[in-house]
Amino acid sequence: MKTLRGVNLGGWLVLERWMTPGLFSGTEAEDEYTFMQTNGALEKLRLHQKTFIAEEDFKWLSENNIDAVRIPIGYWILDGDGPLKPSISKLDWAISMAERYNIKVLVCMHGAPGSQNGLDHSGRVGEAKWQLEQKYRDQTTDILKRLAIRYKENSSFWGLELLNEPTMKLFQPVLRKFYRQSYDEIVAVARTGLIVVFHDAFMPILLSGALWPYKNFPVFMDHHWYHFFVPKWLQPKLPFRVYYVYLRLHGWMLKSLQRTQPVLIGEWSGIIGGEKLGRYPRSEHNEIIRHHAEAQLGIYRNLSAHFYWSYKTQERGVYHYRSMVEDGYIK
Repeated sequence: MKTLRGVNLGGWLVLERWMTPGLFSGTEAEDEYTFMQTNGALEKLRLHQKTFIAEEDFKWLSENNIDAVRIPIGYWILDGDGPLKPSISKLDWAISMAERYNIKVLVCMHGAPGSQNGLDHSGRVGEAKWQLEQKYRDQTTDILKRLAIRYKENSSFWGLELLNEPTMKLFQPVLRKFYRQSYDEIVAVARTGLIVVFHDAFMPILLSGALWPYKNFPVFMDHHWYHFFVPKWLQPKLPFRVYYVYLRLHGWMLKSLQRTQPVLIGEWSGIIGGEKLGRYPRSEHNEIIRHHAEAQLGIYRNLSAHFYWSYKTQERGVYHYRSMVEDGYIK
């Protein structure tokens, strides 16, 4: 099967201040929940949703060999919740654009009710209550099921990711139960062949096979990899000879995991920890970043799919895939 080359449409339907600081300008909001309680927030949000991702972006993606987009959403997308406003019409539009430009869509539950990790990209910073109360998990399943029904006739709707980066304890019995329940309810209503994706909670070996055996709906495991997650003792001085050995070992682990289920990289980046890159002359930075991205792509080409984080941010740079291509870091 061809490896899908993809990007995330991050910072669009789930806001992250660091990605679009101009949108948050003049406020002390740290996430979408607090932003939506500031003056003029709804008007700012709607303008951002209209302009940050437009048809021209899908055209560019199609022309630059992008096969798929991963779209982070919050649980409030359908009905809203307090200050959080629904934006299902924008997801409808994105899926229709993807169909027009022959791009597959993976919809990801990035922000779950109660917050699955307490981080800003879940919609609300604070305590992670999702794993503490069954009502939150049931609500998440219901929203996923409604999305599966809504898009079941759309050919570009390729996959549905059950939950992004949950914070869990060892062996994750609560998470495993949620994955199984959600999978069973989704396959009962979805189009045959829809890809169901579960995140490995950063414990890929322990969670591998969490949805095995599966039915007629393929199951992929999502793994995220960023350079700054590498333990410091495995971050040698450049030219990364030892680091590249680590990356190769990482690739072998992913290949082993694929014996149980297909694996995709839901998020990756060319980012290198600033304190590490700062040891070297700025004249060398561009070449270092380019080689770092190429090395990762060399590993991911053997997986089912990979999605760069992210397609764009307010400022150009390593988290801005389009600028990485336009500036020659990624071919």
